[in-house]
Amino acid sequence: MFEAALDLINRYNRIIIHRHSKPDGDAIGSQIGLKHIILNSFCDKEVFVVGDPAGRYGFVEDSVMDDIPDGAYSGALAIILDCGSAALISDPRYKLAESTLRLDHHIFSEKIADEEIVDPAFESCCSLVTALAMEAGLSVSQTAAAALFTGMVTDSGRFRYDTTGEATFERAAYLLRSGISIDRIYAKLYEEDFERIKLRAGFTLKIRFTGSNVAYIYTDIDEMRRLGADEFSISRGMVNVMADIKGVSVWVNFTETEAGVLCELRSNRLNINPIAVKYGGGGHKKASGATVRDRETAMLMLSDLDELVKQANGADVK
Repeated sequence: MFEAALDLINRYNRIIIHRHSKPDGDAIGSQIGLKHIILNSFCDKEVFVVGDPAGRYGFVEDSVMDDIPDGAYSGALAIILDCGSAALISDPRYKLAESTLRLDHHIFSEKIADEEIVDPAFESCCSLVTALAMEAGLSVSQTAAAALFTGMVTDSGRFRYDTTGEATFERAAYLLRSGISIDRIYAKLYEEDFERIKLRAGFTLKIRFTGSNVAYIYTDIDEMRRLGADEFSISRGMVNVMADIKGVSVWVNFTETEAGVLCELRSNRLNINPIAVKYGGGGHKKASGATVRDRETAMLMLSDLDELVKQANGADVK
């Protein structure tokens, strides 16, 4: 499966690793994990990681991004991880590289790189990178393993989502054999300061429901300014305050920004990806996102989600 990727990695002495902007645990974990797998497996490689800051995943070892000049891309391989759309890649300079490679687990929406390995059957990009290391017999240090396990945990919803399977646990076990501490990883992943706990409580009180029981939260730009929180912490960070509500199978978080309304769509049983794609977004079957121009368009999306649930409920009755 990974022959073409390994051929490119073997061929280039300078490798620059990209991922999507506003990184989650899977983006950072796969980026840092692959960097250290390459450094520990090949003695003649220069490996750099680029993009916007790691944010709340800054606890991952070696997650500070490299500052490199444009000239570094000359004769280099750029690897793009965990990104289904070119518009979402953090640092567009990957286009300057001599060759490009993508490893991704999102539903395919467009070709980005010269060589691509895209498989939505993997619950995380970290799992894909782990599979590459296992297949090729590459060296996985504790630094790499901890980063990869972090992304595997976050993108699988702590191994709850239905893309989690036997192979997921085999790859997780492979990483654990490096001697990493699960306790240390989980402590960093789920610790929250009291202000964030209060923020989550406030967002819980904002939850509303459509006629078909789609849960949603809408935060306008004035409230965003009053909160003083970053867009990522509100949009993706608060969407799952609506998870696990009895009788709710679809939920969506709308966040107004200067660039438009960020829409984070989630489900525990239905494929909401086509609706995200309809509005210019993408992602996974049960976790997708899009950015729309205004509140009116966001409410059209909400109406589509309501209709999706209505039809699904009707089919269940039949």
